[in-house]
Amino acid sequence: MYLQIVEQIRQRVAAGDWPAGQELPSIRALAADLRVSVITVKRAYQDLESEGVIVTRHGKGSFIADAQDAAQAVHRAELDTHLAAAGRIARTLGMQEADLVERLRNALNNQEATE
Repeated sequence: MYLQIVEQIRQRVAAGDWPAGQELPSIRALAADLRVSVITVKRAYQDLESEGVIVTRHGKGSFIADAQDAAQAVHRAELDTHLAAAGRIARTLGMQEADLVERLRNALNNQEATE
């Protein structure tokens, strides 16, 4: 459930629905609204903070991070998700790490050639 919370907040930030500086609901309020435990929401907020999507000010609450920082954090998280998927597929294929790295290098070079 906490992953759904994280993903929904990421999507709202990426879409521009929640601008930088917007205050998020308190952990307790969001937990009550979603009917999940406080621990679930707290974990989601901690993950988002470690990614740079939100900032927490003790005694004040949690807020969407600076727009540029938050957007970059969302894109980095998306990239990490894709890279993890590529790693799982490579492992399934029995591919060596060096081969996967080389394929990524080739993909980057092909991207640059088409730009």
